[in-house]
Amino acid sequence: MTASEQVCELREVVLRDKPVELLEASPKGTVPVLIDTDGNVIDESLEIMLWALRRRDPCAWLTPLRADLPAMIELIERCDQDFKANLDRYKYPNRHAGADRELHRAAGATFLQTLDARLDEEFLFGSRSSLADMAIAPFVRQFANTDEAWFASQPWPRLIRWLEQFIESPWYERAMHKYARWQPGTVAIRFPE
Repeated sequence: MTASEQVCELREVVLRDKPVELLEASPKGTVPVLIDTDGNVIDESLEIMLWALRRRDPCAWLTPLRADLPAMIELIERCDQDFKANLDRYKYPNRHAGADRELHRAAGATFLQTLDARLDEEFLFGSRSSLADMAIAPFVRQFANTDEAWFASQPWPRLIRWLEQFIESPWYERAMHKYARWQPGTVAIRFPE
C-alpha cells in the first residue's frame, strides 16, 4: 500500500486475541486481510501487493529489469512455501511437533544461498528494487533476527548487504511503524498517512 499510495483504513490486531470482525472477513484468521471497495476479501500478502501495484506502480515493481512478473512470482512462491515453512520451524521449534531447529535452519540457508547467488546486481531482479525484493526481504529479516550472530557469520555478503539496505530504506520504516490496537468504534487510521 505504501509504494502504490493506495489509501486504506488500517486496523492493527493482536493475533492471540483476534477480533470477531477479522474472523468474519477471513475465517483463516491470518493477516493481512484487505477488503476492497467492492467488498472483495483478499487474505494473501502477495495478492494484496499485486492488487495495490496493479492500480498504481510508480516504482515499477511489477516490471523488473531482469526477467518478468511470472519469474518474480515463482521466486516469491518458493519463499512462501519452502522457506517460510523452514523459517517457522527454525524460529519457533516448540510450536511444531518434531521440528529440528538446526535442520530447518540448514534448509532455510539453502534458499538464502540461492538469493545471494542472484544478487550479482543490487537487487534480486536487477539494479532497482522489485516486487520480489519487497515480498521476500521481510522473511529474510525474520530469519536473520532469529540468530543474528550466526546469520552475520555466513558467506552471504551480497544477501547481508541487500537485507541491510532493505532495513534502512524508507519503505521499511513506513511499513514497520507501530500502531495502536484497533477496537470497534475507534477512529480509523488512514494508511499510508
